Amino acid sequence: MDSDLIEPVRRFNRTVTQRIGALNEEYLARSRPLGASRVLWEIGDGADVRVLRARLDLDSGYLSRLLRRLEAEGLVRVQPAPGDHRVRVARLTEAGRRERAELDRRSDELAWSLLAPLNDRQRSRLLEAMETARKLLTAGLVQIAVADPAGRAAQFCLRSYFAELDARFDAGFDPGASIPAAADELTEPAGLFLVAQIHGEPVGCGALKLHGSEPAELKRMWVAADARGLGVGRRILAELEHHARQRGVSVVRLETNQRLTEAIGLYRSAGYDEVPAFNDEPYAHHWFAKYLNRPGA
Repeated sequence: MDSDLIEPVRRFNRTVTQRIGALNEEYLARSRPLGASRVLWEIGDGADVRVLRARLDLDSGYLSRLLRRLEAEGLVRVQPAPGDHRVRVARLTEAGRRERAELDRRSDELAWSLLAPLNDRQRSRLLEAMETARKLLTAGLVQIAVADPAGRAAQFCLRSYFAELDARFDAGFDPGASIPAAADELTEPAGLFLVAQIHGEPVGCGALKLHGSEPAELKRMWVAADARGLGVGRRILAELEHHARQRGVSVVRLETNQRLTEAIGLYRSAGYDEVPAFNDEPYAHHWFAKYLNRPGA
């Protein structure tokens, strides 16, 4: 490890944990540690315990202890989900909702206490730095893996992708009128489908259609609006290229619509060259290709 890099991170962690009161056993003076209060806040209008564990990245045993503590305080009820007793759902009681409102009030006061001693310029710098740190720390949580294109996460991504295309294209988008990329075409050995997730929630996807020694096609590139700016699209693209190289592919290509300006910028910056149309995709205005064995590719 490079100590010149590690020490500033540790210094930042020490300052933040002390400044926000994370070191105190009673966070925000509410007779419970930060972990329990965060769980109470995250439950909101109700949360699947498995989703809650993934969202907070907590050990299942530790989360169970926190939930039992909150149940003992009369703030939370954990019950089987209606229709599926294998799923446990945590919900706030009336007392829990009042406590969550009080936590919100005290959290607002804590946030203001960080800003109040600063002048306007310092506040702007701190808020900008906080947002930059939040994005970069979140970017490090993104996990990308091959997924079943017919699975829940992939289908969520595809529905979101189609809905966005329909909203952004001049004449809308009809998947049935586009060149198909069915589930069997995106499953080994015909192809593959990647899903990007943060805390177990899908935030992006991309697919690869393989054609033996012929150029492979990149399909279904999408990133959720709230995950943009984290480099997710570029990572998905690089991962698809990596899988293509592993399978002996030397050229990858894709087509895209003129309205997807962010995607066009990504492809160009990643070394894709615009080429003549190689298919009759009705929604395409631009066609790109990249030689993966080209120096620097």
